Amino acid sequence: MNLRWASIAFLGLAAGCNHAPPQPPIDDPDPVFTEQERVRLAELSPAEMPAPPPDPSNRFATDPRAARFGQRLFFDALFSGTLLDGDNDGGPTTLGKKGETGRVSCAGCHVPAAGFLDDRTQGKQISLASGWILRRTPSLLDVGQAKLLMWDGSRDALYNQIFGPLENPDEMNSSRLFVAQQVAKRHAVEYEAIFGPLPPISDRARFPPLDATLTGCSRPIGAAPTCHGMPGDRAEFDGMAPADQEAVTRVVVNLGKALGAYQRLLSCGSGPFDRWVHGDATAIDRSAQRGAAHFAGKARCVSCHGGPFFTDQQFHNVGLAPATVAVAFIDLGDRGAAVGFANVLGNPLNTRSAYSDGDDGRLPAPPGAAQEGAFRTPSLRCAARRPSFMHTGQFRTLEEVIAFFDAGGHPYGYPGKSELAPLGLSARERADLRAFLRTLEGPGPPGELLVNP
Repeated sequence: MNLRWASIAFLGLAAGCNHAPPQPPIDDPDPVFTEQERVRLAELSPAEMPAPPPDPSNRFATDPRAARFGQRLFFDALFSGTLLDGDNDGGPTTLGKKGETGRVSCAGCHVPAAGFLDDRTQGKQISLASGWILRRTPSLLDVGQAKLLMWDGSRDALYNQIFGPLENPDEMNSSRLFVAQQVAKRHAVEYEAIFGPLPPISDRARFPPLDATLTGCSRPIGAAPTCHGMPGDRAEFDGMAPADQEAVTRVVVNLGKALGAYQRLLSCGSGPFDRWVHGDATAIDRSAQRGAAHFAGKARCVSCHGGPFFTDQQFHNVGLAPATVAVAFIDLGDRGAAVGFANVLGNPLNTRSAYSDGDDGRLPAPPGAAQEGAFRTPSLRCAARRPSFMHTGQFRTLEEVIAFFDAGGHPYGYPGKSELAPLGLSARERADLRAFLRTLEGPGPPGELLVNP
């Protein structure tokens, strides 16, 4: 079987030599691979990186017009309502000042230049949009490979994921009615060229007018939040006919389908590790080569971080104990997929609904004990330079992440059975794993996808 390996160190060969090769320093031994490790590593780097799989829920998923419209929407902050948190002081780590409107876009927390994650907020751990969000903003690179989304699997399609940030007071603090009105006001021609006629949003008798201060929620000092125009499980459209509610929701669903078409174009791409696998013996150094062997062998990383995108797209409880992040926040009692799976199954916009263009069976089974404290396995491609790690953002370096997994998780982590066991890695083996993870950096998306078109 030809695994395409050319590295003499990897193959353990000394072809053409009539004498013993020089011995490496004792702290820099030759990389050694078992046959099983070779096979596992070859599986991580196919000859061509797979394109995102077909998305039957979105018939516009591969439409270039929809992708370009989605790219424009991604950078548009004028769909958002009022900034609520007082930490929004207008400084460089915020998106504006408390009370300002139209400040939060998708690109505000998924920063294109940072690999579509948040490196903007002070601490670079969790995000400050309208308010603080208690999970780390994940990268969008290769998000088109996933069928269950979010850290907890609470969304099952890119087209319905849009409703989370739009209707969350701590994110965009907006509403689907206001968004539909903004589309009619500012994007009607582009929208209708792709999706067909908009509903008659300008008919005030049917669609009560909102502005950016009368959407989402307000939070007066010393008073409970007051929410306006929030549909669905927050508050019903005030006095609006069910057919008109459905029409407004359909507009936002279509925006989600355009955004999905754009996001499917975002990929990390192949890196030095892939060049090594395919024959460039000098693409990665000896330490990274040893790290590759540990990744596929002793450290058992491939059991969850397998496949071309270094993720099984599953949800696991790794026994992570909550910790304070961003100075003052700690996310206690986050049950992860135990709640996320229940939410996606009950979501009236899921892929079994009339808003989906097709159902490929991606919805999960009802949650059980295995989903308690379980969170998505993130891709490790383009991960090494992330400013923080885990769904909480509580680890700041690769060294901390590797030490956590080496220890088998925290001794007093999330209640329930962690899937981890101690690995018993040496200091050099941990350093080699870190060197290997750094070889998974790819070029990222083309530059034209990183800016507002």
